[in-house]
Amino acid sequence: MYNVIGKFWNDEQIHNINGFENRDTLISGFSYELRHAFQGSRLTKTKSHFSFEQCNYFGVKISWVHFLFSLSALRLNMSYTESNKYDLSLFLQMEFWLENSMLSFDPVTSKKLIPFINGGIFAANECLYQFMRSINGEYFSLGGGKSNFKKLPSLLDRAVYFSEEYKSYMSHLTNEGKRLKCEPSELELSDDEIEYDEIEW
Repeated sequence: MYNVIGKFWNDEQIHNINGFENRDTLISGFSYELRHAFQGSRLTKTKSHFSFEQCNYFGVKISWVHFLFSLSALRLNMSYTESNKYDLSLFLQMEFWLENSMLSFDPVTSKKLIPFINGGIFAANECLYQFMRSINGEYFSLGGGKSNFKKLPSLLDRAVYFSEEYKSYMSHLTNEGKRLKCEPSELELSDDEIEYDEIEW
């Protein structure tokens, strides 16, 4: 999985595509977690199967928001580079298990979140990383849990191209960029030591 994802970020072929560096920053965090999962420095479990052989499982903790944004960014990058059926099958598996996790956690809210797996997030946004960080931070500031999970679809409306929430936040980033004399896509947001309520995957 880590190797496949590596094909669709930090690729010289897509360096000139708008928003590449911003998406690259977002994807690198996702890829970093996968690499550490494989190294066994995140979540590990050993289970017996029908054959009674022990099998090791490697997992990672990642936020709903980061996962959704990472898949959107990777999907867009994939459209600019050569991919094969194996790559597509891996992406479909990731989408399947993300959707399955959401349905298991909250069947009603997850139906409102599925469109964000299927292209609802505007991945060509040149400030995609900043949008992800702001939504993630706001979601975690609510305290996590099932009751606040229900608020996630409305928070994600900020990532929908030309929604009022999208326009408002883009305007905020543009103004901040002018104030700090930098590009909006170069802004960094602080976590302020927010407690992360992450999913295991």
